[in-house]
Amino acid sequence: MSDRTTGLFAREVSSPFGTLAVAWSVRDGIPLVSRVLLPGGVRPPGLARRSCMEIESVVRGMTAFLSGESVDFPVDVIRLDLCGGFQRRVLLEERLVPRGMVTSYSSIAASLGAPGAARAVGGALAANPFPILVPCHRAVRADGSPGGFQGGTGMKRSLLVMEGVAFDEDGLVRRSSFVPAVSRRPQPSRTRTSRT
Repeated sequence: MSDRTTGLFAREVSSPFGTLAVAWSVRDGIPLVSRVLLPGGVRPPGLARRSCMEIESVVRGMTAFLSGESVDFPVDVIRLDLCGGFQRRVLLEERLVPRGMVTSYSSIAASLGAPGAARAVGGALAANPFPILVPCHRAVRADGSPGGFQGGTGMKRSLLVMEGVAFDEDGLVRRSSFVPAVSRRPQPSRTRTSRT
């Protein structure tokens, strides 16, 4: 079966943060999100403005999310195949962070079995093509400082506060808002070999 992907379309979304855009295409007959463009971001030229039932469902979810409702977006609405292997693993791990909680870049790296890769995790999240759908705003620096976000640090902080994340008087995320440091990945079983 060959991969048949149409051109890229766009659906603009009004929000309390400004206008976002959902860039999407049809792959093998299924409309999928190729990118979410946050306010202030660069819009690729030549995107045809169109929508369809599946994309409208995503837009309704995004509108509800950006208005403060709890929404969990299914991974099967996005083009994860457009991401490299490491970024895909980072994004899937980040999706596990529940609303109202955060994790650190270093914790994600450790949970992926790459404890020294905090900067690479930060880079993968900074280039997240699906902000909001994959809630990369829930990753912060290990010291509790928010770190960057494609929509700006003000939007990141607002999203976290809206979700119930607590900040201290210095603007750092309180430790009580961090996901407990437990491995979320299945560990390989270890077998012993006995000598006879």
